[in-house]
Amino acid sequence: MTDAPFLRIEGLSKSYPTSDGKQTEPVFDSVNFGIQKGEFVCIIGHSGCGKTTILNVLAGLDQATGGNVFMDGREVAGPSLERGVVFQGHALMPWLSVRKNIAFAVRSKWSQWSAAQVKTQVEKYVALVGLTPAIDKNPSALSGGMKQRVGIARAFAIEPKMLLLDEPFGALDALTRGTIQDELLRICAETHQTVFMITHDVDEAILLADKILLMSNGPQARVAEIVRNTMPRDRQRATLHHDPQYYRIRNHLVDFLVARSKELSHGRAPAVPPVVEPGRVITEPAA
Repeated sequence: MTDAPFLRIEGLSKSYPTSDGKQTEPVFDSVNFGIQKGEFVCIIGHSGCGKTTILNVLAGLDQATGGNVFMDGREVAGPSLERGVVFQGHALMPWLSVRKNIAFAVRSKWSQWSAAQVKTQVEKYVALVGLTPAIDKNPSALSGGMKQRVGIARAFAIEPKMLLLDEPFGALDALTRGTIQDELLRICAETHQTVFMITHDVDEAILLADKILLMSNGPQARVAEIVRNTMPRDRQRATLHHDPQYYRIRNHLVDFLVARSKELSHGRAPAVPPVVEPGRVITEPAA
């Protein structure tokens, strides 16, 4: 018997009102899944299936039309410093240095801390993302990859119970993206952070995730499958493709995105998605 999920999503749906006040067809409906504490979960699906909206609901930045989200036994009802968010853009305050950008977040979480405590916390997480030499530089003096690292450091520095990532590496070049992926894996291994991440990159999902949620096409999109990553957790980007499991998982994800997601569109996906290991379906429920 498995433990209750740390994050539990039940019957989540989202519709938008029209100009005459009527509800449109749901972007997604009957979305159900769970995330265990310390798990890294990626969600993949075609544009329009509601991935970012789901993340915003988990963050408390948007409200679902129906359903509930529970984290650590409590319902998510609004924004909270218990959930750190890294957006597609770095979202840094350009007039503040790296140090001050992160210190602002740390003081928001622990207003009673002394200046020395804030300084120690900031420097710890700047070092974790390898930016100590740039700690007193403003964002204008940093590369795109460095700015995104600052955003990651800021999210980790408030020590959230859950980290929510909205395609944080999508705008970066392949070399920089790979470097930050490696750093993210290392930090998550050190902190045992629970992570929910949106990505369009199949290889990125296989490298980072313990489970990969596959969304059917919208409208009325659902989580159609939950793919369990059977590769060892200490996987490395440079050697990933040498593991025979890699191609089995990758082919399954690509086949789903090319054809299966269309077959399961318009609400035809099951409300409770099956947990899949490429090659066989596991009968246990997803959440």
